[in-house]
Amino acid sequence: MRLTLYTDYSLRTLIYLGAKEDGQLSTIQEISDAYNISKNHLMKVTHQLGLLGYIETIRGRGGGIRLAIDPKTLTIGEIVRHTEEDFHLVECFDKENNLCKIAPECQLKGVLYEALQAYLSVLDRYTLDDFLHSKEKLMALLLGKK
Repeated sequence: MRLTLYTDYSLRTLIYLGAKEDGQLSTIQEISDAYNISKNHLMKVTHQLGLLGYIETIRGRGGGIRLAIDPKTLTIGEIVRHTEEDFHLVECFDKENNLCKIAPECQLKGVLYEALQAYLSVLDRYTLDDFLHSKEKLMALLLGKK
């Protein structure tokens, strides 16, 4: 399985915000610069993260974004489930567009479904906080400091 850039950027944004001092605001531009990724993509990502309640947006001069949830309560599996468009590993997982002739008798789809559940189960064992133990080092890397 391969995660979309959207999910990748969502995870990176949450890690960035989690690595900041508690309550410290960041900007989309700041995160875009730190990771060298598209500001336009990040605007879409942060909008959805806000709708999901993961981040808080402060508007106006001196505003920005910050985590709105305790990183100990947010699992990576939850983030992935909310940011991936679908989990159609193969055509037959998409009932509306499945044209596979062997789908009614295929045993592979059951194995692939089991593998997908195992994948998500592993992600559910980790929280955002598990990736924030060396905040100072993370921020130094993100800001280009050694």
